[in-house]
Amino acid sequence: MGKLERTVAEAFLEMAQGLESGQYGRRPKIALTGMGSEHGEENAMAAALAAAAHGVDVYYIGSIEAEGVKTVHVANDEEGHAKMDELLSSGEVDGAVTMHYPFPIGVSTVGRIVTPALGKEMLVANTTGTSSTDRVEGMVLNAIAGVSVAKALGKADPAVGILNVDGARQCEMVLKELADGGYHLNFAESSRADGGCVMRGNDVLRGTPDVMVTDSLTGNVINKVVSAFTTGGSFESTGFGYGPGIGRDYDRLVLIVSRASGAPVLANAIEFAADLVRHKVFEIAKAEYEAADAAGLKDILAKRKSNAAKPESAEEVKAPEKEPCGASILGVDVMDLDDAVHVLWKAGIYAESGMGCTGPVVMMGEANEAKARELLKGAGYIG
Repeated sequence: MGKLERTVAEAFLEMAQGLESGQYGRRPKIALTGMGSEHGEENAMAAALAAAAHGVDVYYIGSIEAEGVKTVHVANDEEGHAKMDELLSSGEVDGAVTMHYPFPIGVSTVGRIVTPALGKEMLVANTTGTSSTDRVEGMVLNAIAGVSVAKALGKADPAVGILNVDGARQCEMVLKELADGGYHLNFAESSRADGGCVMRGNDVLRGTPDVMVTDSLTGNVINKVVSAFTTGGSFESTGFGYGPGIGRDYDRLVLIVSRASGAPVLANAIEFAADLVRHKVFEIAKAEYEAADAAGLKDILAKRKSNAAKPESAEEVKAPEKEPCGASILGVDVMDLDDAVHVLWKAGIYAESGMGCTGPVVMMGEANEAKARELLKGAGYIG
């Protein structure tokens, strides 16, 4: 068959498939590795069949066959991953869903869950991999990755929240400085009475933001708990898995699922991959990184790193005479609490560190609050 005949045949096939499924245009080709699941290959094949019924050409990599899915036969899990890489490299498939993958540093995955309180979808940025070996920089980059995936899923202006973990306040300051520089970010408001873009556990359950920014280990736990809390943890029954690897200049579409992921999650992950193919997620990500760079991302991160080693932490600073602490300042990251207190001691202000229900606090006398706030802001501990 010549090139022209092949093109015409593919066009007629697309029309026929569109009439049958209601979805027109080229069907995304997504590979699924089926070996290694704790629930057996039949679980993975059930997912492949479900996704195929919704307009995806599924290449099942494993040892079993079913009508409607193309099986690429392999003998074991290791061979399956080699075959998956081969299919991706050759362009025979557009993306893949698999249970583990060695992403390079700078790339991590954006998970997608259905939150239990209101049944709302929420992206968890990020769930596995490492955007940066620096914790705060990694969370900032996770935010950009999460926004990229949200836009690929049709959310033109996703709401971004930062989970209240170590580094959250520093991440908030960097993102707000980035926004001031011209990179548009729509900050979510916590559902708790005190508001703010730093999210509580309640916001995880409610799905308050469209994109929940966190470190990848915490994000991984969130994904696992929300996906499998109704089954006792042995079977992930809801959600879309741990998502695609996103990073600067990265363009290999690999989505991660768990060995505990059930057929519904695997099927959702395959369709998730297909949506990202249709909406060109890597082109969107490229534009997001360029916009962030134009707003000063690299300079902001470099400045934060240069300020990270503060001389106060190395100095022996004596505490002023103790006095009642009736005022408190939020927004200092937990990793910086001791250094922030030392800044105030050095200025002759007695202060103590503490942990409230909304996170770390620096406490001082009410008469010193305004001056303390000015000092901490000048030292870069609060925004």
